[in-house]
Amino acid sequence: GKRLAEEGYSVLVVNPFYRQRKAPTAANGAATPIPEVLPLMQALTATTNTTDARAFITWLDARPEVDTSKKIGTIGYCMGGPIVMRTAAAVPDRVGAGGSFHGGGLVTQNPDSPHLLIPQMKAQFLIAVAENDDMREPNTKNVLKEAFEPANLQAEIEVYPAAHGWCPPDTQVYDMAQAERAWSRMLAMFERALA
Repeated sequence: GKRLAEEGYSVLVVNPFYRQRKAPTAANGAATPIPEVLPLMQALTATTNTTDARAFITWLDARPEVDTSKKIGTIGYCMGGPIVMRTAAAVPDRVGAGGSFHGGGLVTQNPDSPHLLIPQMKAQFLIAVAENDDMREPNTKNVLKEAFEPANLQAEIEVYPAAHGWCPPDTQVYDMAQAERAWSRMLAMFERALA
């Protein structure tokens, strides 16, 4: 959030688990065992993501420091990837760009799979896929590309030579070079799409 603010953007950093726990939600940051935060993650639904997206954007648009003549960008890491896609679909006239970094669950077999929302979106996307996520689900990138194409939306979908979780600096798999590369791609997209 601080880095985006330094770039001149008004920023809202969201605690997606606010219904269950005040921040910080992971006592030891990235070192917090996944089973400890899994119940928080499982409590989120497509409905709560969509409801929250609308509420957060309404709140942002009421802020004097937010230029409502410009589009909004949204980014998410890991489980935040689906939230980004649902946000872009929930408020398509406001969201101009979305970035997913090693996002999980972007393509599922469920009827509420985030990729099925692409026709409702008007945003450009950067989807930075982790190499080991791609090995586990090699067809996800193809499904996403096929879904974005008929929607006529610009989408940069790329597998990065880095492990899931490579972007946050407090993870064991942090890859500074690839994280900075993804960050610079996102900033370039924001510059184009949020003007």
